[in-house]
Amino acid sequence: MSEPRQFDVVIVGSGLGGSATARSLADRGLSILILERGDFVRQERQNWEVEEVVVRRRYDAGETWFDAEGRPFNPRAYYNVGGATKFYGGATLRFRESDFEARQLEGGATVAWPFGYAELAPWYDKAEALLEVHGTLGEDPTEPPRSPFPFPSLEHEARIGELAEALRAQGLHPIHLPVAIDQGAKGRCVKGSPCDGFPCKVRAKGDAENRLLRPLLLKKPSPVTLWTNSRARRLMTDASGRRVVAVEVERDGELQRVEAGHFVLAAGAVNSAALLLASATPQQPSGLANSSGLVGRNFMCHNNTVVLALSPFRKNPTSFQKTMAIHDYYLPIPGGRPALGAIQLRGKIRPEMLRAKRSSLLRLMPRAIAERSVDFWIMTEDLADPENRVLLDGKGRIHLMHHPTNRGAHELLLRHLGAALRKAGLPIILYDRRGIDALQHQCGTLRFGTDPRSSVLDPWCKAHDLDNLHVIDASFLPSSAAVNPSLTILAQALRASERLAGQLTGAFPATSSELRAGPDRA
Repeated sequence: MSEPRQFDVVIVGSGLGGSATARSLADRGLSILILERGDFVRQERQNWEVEEVVVRRRYDAGETWFDAEGRPFNPRAYYNVGGATKFYGGATLRFRESDFEARQLEGGATVAWPFGYAELAPWYDKAEALLEVHGTLGEDPTEPPRSPFPFPSLEHEARIGELAEALRAQGLHPIHLPVAIDQGAKGRCVKGSPCDGFPCKVRAKGDAENRLLRPLLLKKPSPVTLWTNSRARRLMTDASGRRVVAVEVERDGELQRVEAGHFVLAAGAVNSAALLLASATPQQPSGLANSSGLVGRNFMCHNNTVVLALSPFRKNPTSFQKTMAIHDYYLPIPGGRPALGAIQLRGKIRPEMLRAKRSSLLRLMPRAIAERSVDFWIMTEDLADPENRVLLDGKGRIHLMHHPTNRGAHELLLRHLGAALRKAGLPIILYDRRGIDALQHQCGTLRFGTDPRSSVLDPWCKAHDLDNLHVIDASFLPSSAAVNPSLTILAQALRASERLAGQLTGAFPATSSELRAGPDRA
């Protein structure tokens, strides 16, 4: 192992959490190192080639994980600068007010957050401004109290506008989907690119690299140091076990020891938990920060289904389809149905995406279906279950135990949507249910809370058990809600990292007792 390198702060991961933390700490006189396991996603023609991205999986991590039965699978995981946001569709929705509360769903109860929506509202404002979110205030019947959107909503193309009117005639409230993308008269967006699930060749997408990290790297001198192709293998603590003193990094074929005064994990819900488990010591044989026994537990990932709705007699010539959402089924009806979930349009399906599907109909008629379908992404909440968890085997390989929850609500939402779409003139409804490899909305595993016995992190994302370790990524979420988590992850990352920046520069107190007191007293 080479001689140790020293920094004030080491951040593991360059997605939304890691990049937001770097942004908050930048220009504060601190030496900051970001460790990114992958490399930059190159701007190249293959960015928009369906065959390369979807079929050959050019940008995937290429890992093999194992499910609860020990069966291998290849997760849709991405290790690159900017993290998974390089491949997201840009949907940037706030959690609803009720999502922060303990609720009873069809499949069971949710876990309350340590604070309510109002605490996060100003950070949502900042997150939307940073990502350049487009939307329309007042359309959404479930919308929480909020400021106007930074940019006007994206226009529906003709076919989508017609569908919105047909759904509105049924008493539904289709809205303009909030999206983080640079569109408009002088925008960078090139309509017609695949977009959703693809990296943006022209940097129009509001992802973590483009909006948060890249501006820091372009400064001369840059306030942060970025090491790519550098994998954090384990964290090392001092003799007390209360402080992390170094991270072991695999870089350029050798192991290096990197020391720092503070560490931030932002590797994603699965990999942040896996790193803590891999850092077990004789003092902490079940992994770091694990006095609660909850590290890796309560993994959540939305119940997701792609719905293709079509008429055999009409084609759908949209070039940018992802502009509409429906939240009429999001909240429960008192004395009636339970809360179900969210409906939104997804990027336009291409024939190449259908040829490898299990359904024989999708495989045999991919072009005819893709040319005619209007394509939806359906999400319902996955409940926290301690048996849904991340484990490591003796070889350090990831085992992801996940049995979906709240499935009854998901099937009911699909039935409601199918009935509405048939009335709207789309009589053929095809379903593509996503499995364990669909990790786009992974969260949980290191939930936050005020009680160290029932949570891993405090309300500011600091580990209860360690004085100088934060985890600022999707791991903190105690409930998954039923909308895309990206904006909420960024809002909490900005909140927590701004607090951390104040502590490290002497602007805020930093004692464990104050942190554990919660946001209203700390």
